[in-house]
Amino acid sequence: MKPNILVLRALEAKQMAILEQNFTLHFFNITAPVKQLPEQVAASIIAIVTSGTIALTNELIDRLPDLKIISSSGVGYDAIDIELCNKRGIKVCNTPGLMTNDTADLAIMLILATRRRLMFGDQWLRSNQWAEKGPMPLTSSLSGKKLGIVGLGRIGQAIATRAQAMQLEIAYFGRNKKNNCDYQYESQLIDLAKWADILVVCCPGGKDTVGLINKQILIALGEQGTLINVARGSVVDQTALIEALADKTIDSAGLDVFAEEPCRGDIFKGLNNVVLSPHHASGTVETRANMAQMVVDNLEAYFSGKALITPVN
Repeated sequence: MKPNILVLRALEAKQMAILEQNFTLHFFNITAPVKQLPEQVAASIIAIVTSGTIALTNELIDRLPDLKIISSSGVGYDAIDIELCNKRGIKVCNTPGLMTNDTADLAIMLILATRRRLMFGDQWLRSNQWAEKGPMPLTSSLSGKKLGIVGLGRIGQAIATRAQAMQLEIAYFGRNKKNNCDYQYESQLIDLAKWADILVVCCPGGKDTVGLINKQILIALGEQGTLINVARGSVVDQTALIEALADKTIDSAGLDVFAEEPCRGDIFKGLNNVVLSPHHASGTVETRANMAQMVVDNLEAYFSGKALITPVN
């Protein structure tokens, strides 16, 4: 018999076809009560296909007594209790490296869109203000500005490489100073925020970084500063950020991630100094296909008795 897999989020069509050929698939809406998953199905599940943005509850894991592997599409695994999985002997794997370039591209897009006020300019033209009032107000040049990167991992380094080509000065904050790295290192986040014109957040999510960007950091960033978040919504105190945008504590923000997702856009109502993207950094045909294939490849490796390609634990 084919192994039973619980699918919490479907992959791309090609990879779903592969899964259907090799496994028996059971689909479950993660927002539904766990008790709605039939006990007979739950007892048969050996693997889970999920996404890094789905909160995989311990209640659901506990309902799956024979669960052996969780294959997640995405880099982050903060939505999975790794300690519980270790105790249960459940393998967890993700898809690191595949979304680095697209995420870095989106971060640069948000930087440009916020600092050069792209959305404001679009509306200036569409509302006939250009024709009736003349040129839109001046914006700020990027060349020579200071870019602070919170988390200089794969994505942070890819952002830095792109930013160098745009003639931005670069510094970073992280738990440790990177070896063989020429960028300026700040051991205190608040010092990086004081230094930076633009602060890009691309560190991991999880309990260690909840609320890392708080009111004090936003005050330090200052009224000419821009915050960009392509990490996790939990890393930024969203209430403090909205207040900072409203009272001009900071100049602007560009966000791809939010405290709750899907996010209701009306919480940013009246704020024309924020550019919003619906958690779509990896949202390209090519990258999503590569991520989906990695999910499949990890499952096939496990069920073939081979080493996982990208193990988390």
